[in-house]
Amino acid sequence: MKPTRFLALVVPAVLLATGLSAGKASAQLYNPSTLGSEEISDTLTTADIPTGFGGFAKDYVVDLQAGDQITVDAISDEFDTLVTLMDANGITVSENDDGPDGSTNSLLFARISEAGKYTIRVRSYAGEGAGPFTVKFARLRPI
Repeated sequence: MKPTRFLALVVPAVLLATGLSAGKASAQLYNPSTLGSEEISDTLTTADIPTGFGGFAKDYVVDLQAGDQITVDAISDEFDTLVTLMDANGITVSENDDGPDGSTNSLLFARISEAGKYTIRVRSYAGEGAGPFTVKFARLRPI
């Protein structure tokens, strides 16, 4: 019981000492960028989200509508990319390791059945590698 009481007192004390509320602290710990239809360049580092597989991940949030058809490209010359699309509950909707061009870049296609906020996660395959990468997100339009 003593370790639990001690921990329960230390965490709020640390937050107060740093001037952070619990809400502000959690916002600083996880604050993914929002994507529109665009291409962005970023860098995967050890300061990003630990995956539990020995590597790290970077997340991007996108608002999608039911019926949207999307593509996500994750491209890097430094590491083997793995891209995952997750719904608002963190459930994997689609995932891709290697694109059809035979490279280690990822190309994900998905048709969205339910509107909401989705997360695009970029990480290295098997948690090996880091460095610069590009994410290209696009909504496909019917002809």
